[in-house]
Amino acid sequence: MHYFGGMAQTFLHTMFGPGARALQETAGSRASYARMEEGAGEADILTDREADFIAARDSFYMASVSEDGWPYVQHRGGPAGFLRRIEGNRIGFADFRGNRQYLSTANLAADDRVSLFLMDYPNQRRLKLIGHAHCTEDRGTIAALMVPDYAAQPERAFVIDVIGFDWNCPQHITPRFTETEVERGTRPLLDELDRLRARVAELEGMPS
Repeated sequence: MHYFGGMAQTFLHTMFGPGARALQETAGSRASYARMEEGAGEADILTDREADFIAARDSFYMASVSEDGWPYVQHRGGPAGFLRRIEGNRIGFADFRGNRQYLSTANLAADDRVSLFLMDYPNQRRLKLIGHAHCTEDRGTIAALMVPDYAAQPERAFVIDVIGFDWNCPQHITPRFTETEVERGTRPLLDELDRLRARVAELEGMPS
């Protein structure tokens, strides 16, 4: 079952090609998807729900198209909030100095289309975004997208105008947890263990 947790009309209308629609017709799902596409416009408008989800992520995957037409997927990571909504349907992130291959940067110069895949493994949620992206070396834009106290050297900023998004079905998402999430979840148990150990030490030190 497909999970429509948001307005995905433009996303679906953009991504479904003749082949996909033909296969949907054969599978019997075309009618429901056709109804979803009916309201497609220039863009699926991001709401606070999407903006909050985006800003809570500490990593995501971004796909672009190489100059020879190959799909290229790159992992991007940083502190939570490094990817954020700038205004309206525009999101962005600071591009930190790395291995200096510049694959995504070069790809966008030839074809500005990108697809982003954002995962929330603990809560089994995922958000897909498509849009048009460009790079900028404007210092003001870069500074505005930097996370305070993050020790990384920015080279440019990626700015993405989102045209569509889709909240995906949670089925088959295996829950995974970061070190911080594990620590947060186990902290009450560890604190209780420390209290019990202290109590045992106190009792053992008492005269019989």
